[in-house]
Parts: sequence; C-alpha cells; structure tokens
Amino acid sequence: MLYVRNAKVYTPGEVITGGAVLEDAGFVRWVGRSEARAAPEGAHVIDANGCILAPGFIDLQINGGFGHDFTGDPAALWRVAEKLPAYGVTAFLPTLVSSPMSRVALGQISVTRPRPAGFKGATPLGLHCEGPFLNPGKRGAHSLEHLLAPSPAAVVGWWPENGIRLVTLAPELPGALELIEALAGRGVAVGAGHSLATYGEALAGLAAGARYGTHLFNAMPEFRHREPGLAGALLTDGRSICGLIADGIHVHPAAVRLAWQALGSRRLNLVSDATAALGMPAGVYRLGDLEVAVGPDVATPDRAHQANRPGELEVSLEGRSCRLPDGALAGSAMSLDAALRNLIAMTGCSLAEALPTVTATPAAAIGLGGTRGQIRPGCHADMVLLSLDLHVMRTIVGGEVVFEAPGAFSD
Repeated sequence: MLYVRNAKVYTPGEVITGGAVLEDAGFVRWVGRSEARAAPEGAHVIDANGCILAPGFIDLQINGGFGHDFTGDPAALWRVAEKLPAYGVTAFLPTLVSSPMSRVALGQISVTRPRPAGFKGATPLGLHCEGPFLNPGKRGAHSLEHLLAPSPAAVVGWWPENGIRLVTLAPELPGALELIEALAGRGVAVGAGHSLATYGEALAGLAAGARYGTHLFNAMPEFRHREPGLAGALLTDGRSICGLIADGIHVHPAAVRLAWQALGSRRLNLVSDATAALGMPAGVYRLGDLEVAVGPDVATPDRAHQANRPGELEVSLEGRSCRLPDGALAGSAMSLDAALRNLIAMTGCSLAEALPTVTATPAAAIGLGGTRGQIRPGCHADMVLLSLDLHVMRTIVGGEVVFEAPGAFSD
C-alpha cells in the first residue's frame, strides 16, 4: 500500500488542500483530508509537503523519444516508457506513422506483449495508428508510398484487445465512412486528420462514428468563414474531442486560445506529438522513413511575447522544432508537462481547468474514462506530484514510484 499525505490533491470534484490518497493493489482506495485517516500499518508513506498531487498524464500521440522512433522500431516503446515518467506521463499511445501493414503488426505484438522483467515506467495502452488512410494532399511527414485507400478488409485484426486504440484517417476518402463505422463498432477510437475534408464531409465522418480530431489546425484545411472545413466541424460539433500541439510553433497562441474557448477542458486534449528527439540534443532523427532535423526554430519569431504572460511560454524545449528538409513540421521535441504549462500561459486558465486536457479527457477519448485520468476510488493509482510551478517531482504508476527528481523529497 501507498499513502500520500499533506498534498494539494486535484480530484474530479474539488481540490483538497492538506489531502491524502490511499493506494492498494494498484488502485486508489480512498481520498480525503490527511487528518481524517492515518496511514495503515506497513504502508509506504510519502509526505508531499504541500505539493500538488494530480492524476498521471496520458499522451495519445507520441512518435518516440530518447533517440527511438516507434515506427522504425516498435519494440523500443518499452525503453521509451521507462523514461516518460520524468515528464509526468503514466500512460500513452505509441504512435505509428503510415507504414507497411507488417510494421503495424509488429507494433501490435510489441504493445500487447507482457512487460519486460523489472520494468518500471509508463503504461502503453495500445497503438495510435496515424494512417495509412490519409489524404495524399495533407500527408505531412507521411511517405506517399505507404498511404492506402480505406477498406474494412485492411483492418480485420484491428481491435483494442489486439493493441489498436486510436486510428487517424481522412473521412472524405472513398470508403472512409464504412471504415469508421467498422472501427468504431469494435471500440477503436477514430480520429479525423491529415485530411482535405469539407465541413459537410467532416460532419459525415462524425456521424459515422469518428469522435477525435488529430492535431487540430495542423494537416487540415485552414478555417475559413465560408468554408469552415474539418477544423470548423471539430470546433463546433459537441461529439468530438480534439488533440492539440501547444508548443507555440504548430499552433499560434491566439488559435490555442480560440480552441480553448470553443472546446474547454472536456473536449481539448493536449498531445506532445513528440518524435525521437524528445529528451535529446539538436540533430537529425528518424520519423518512419524520413529524416527530421531538430534545432532552433526560426519560423515563429518572438514566441514568448505571444503568450498571455510574456516569458512564461515554454516553446518546444527552448524553441526547438522538428522539420523535414523542405521545412515542413514533422512532430515536436516537446514534453507533455511543458504543453500543460504552455496552455496555462497561453490562455490564462487555472491548473484545475487545464489538468483534464492531459488526464481525464484523453482517457475518455479512448474509452477508458471510468478507470484512468482521475484521482478517485476505483481508478488506477497513476499520479504525479508537481511543484507549485508545475514541474514534475515524483511520478507514481499503479501505486509504485517510478520517477523521482533528484533532491525532490526526503521521506
């Protein structure tokens, strides 16, 4: 058992100052004020000393990290998973860009295999297949040779039980609506993205069962007042949850504020879209078949002053961007905790308002809202202790401490 006391606990209904959480067998068993319940005999006790205790972060779109690319080496997901808790991530969807179906099959094997012996890290919840059913006109960092026409026959083995949690596709393509219906009927979340869909075509995709928008504003037509397109449909249709890359490079802070005002914390989901460059120095890394250069970004000057509070915006780890040789953006080098801090800086929202975008909302997007993303009895005991300036001090997965910042605590 684990007992965390003297924390500022962020629960679904309230923030409990001087709060405590009791974990047993990997699940939250009790939440309340520290003085209301003593630590059980034999429990591991953590004194939070007034720090923030939040649900663990969930990243629905991450292509790799620490030098590893999931598409090129799906088995690397376990090595990346060991390091993600340093950023508060306790669960994630390893994301594969468009690639041969044999590579997806390898990803399914990797994500469903038993944990390696001695593993301590974030939990892979299944794959996010970003493609291959994308519009060639908005393929971004996806190789044209790997794109396929939508067909239910191509995804016979794609079920959550077989390791497929989220599929991004272009809803306007011939056969896409039938594919959306097939996947959604199995419990696979379907995201609309890398698309040239009109507003009407986007609404048809949502009616067929798509309930997610992949990296809102990116790889889709620009919002126009006479043709709002996919972005307009996602912003205004209350059925969808929208992923967003809040690094200040992919989306201007004013557009982030617009998305926040339209969607709120129940429909906005922050994603890192991190590549193998996460946690690494500037250089050249792989994203599927492509080389991505990572270095100081020069395309978006004066980024810090675009935030509500100048100087507080942490843009993609000190302004680093990931770009293809032609200058197109290809993922990010940003961590999910930085995205959370950026959202608060860009919009002026409170931590209580922002936290669901990386916790309860992504869990709900992939059908796991009842068991993950919240601190309440019955949920997985995935939690993160944050300093008052929102940096990760300690990360807990299933009641086990898997990361501790050096010098953060002396229990």
